[in-house]
Amino acid sequence: QVQLVESGGGLVQAGDSLRLSCAASGRTFSSYTMGWFRQAPGKEREFVAAITWTSISTLYADSVKGRFTITRDNTKNTVALQMNSLKPEDTAVYYCAAKLVTASAYSTLGSWYDFWGQGTQVTVSS
Repeated sequence: QVQLVESGGGLVQAGDSLRLSCAASGRTFSSYTMGWFRQAPGKEREFVAAITWTSISTLYADSVKGRFTITRDNTKNTVALQMNSLKPEDTAVYYCAAKLVTASAYSTLGSWYDFWGQGTQVTVSS
């Protein structure tokens, strides 16, 4: 079992940067694949990025590739999403997600993940 708490959201202008953080409770954080998803008003939740427990592999949605970077610190039980060159279309509630794994694996499907945070709002003005 793991509990996730996101932070770092806010209101920024287009072109600005923002760093989201997700703090996880639990003793086996390093055994979880971590992901970030987002949901804009009136739209379905969509995959943003994922990172395996070893940090060797990362995966990004095409819409954020080259602008967003996902990292994790297993010693601090945190995963971060650095967001640069933000666009108004990045406006959404961002969610941290976790999946207990026994091998390096990740997925873009929300249903694959077992645990979710409460979300943090990111608003990008034009």
